[in-house]
Amino acid sequence: MILVIVHMKVSDKKRKELTQTVASLLDVIRAEKGCGRCDVFFGLDDESTLCLLEEWDSRKNLETHRKSGCCKVLRGAMNLLDEPCEILSFRTLYKAEKKEAGFS
Repeated sequence: MILVIVHMKVSDKKRKELTQTVASLLDVIRAEKGCGRCDVFFGLDDESTLCLLEEWDSRKNLETHRKSGCCKVLRGAMNLLDEPCEILSFRTLYKAEKKEAGFS
């Protein structure tokens, strides 16, 4: 699994436009092959800080996403930011087994 975190800082004046653009892309991104998760969050103490969180099953599907139309729209929306975004990418060190919780 690959985890991508996009950290963004946006002014109060442009926050609504950016969040509407990002929100309009979430379902499209979630439907892309290999996407396990795509969500956006506001900072707990500062709503001018946004975080886009994506999970991908493979580098190949992530690269396909990065070339997609919705990713181009997202990059265009980055012009609304106060400063360049920070993009962090991580891969899983090991795959944990899912265990069923049992009740006695």
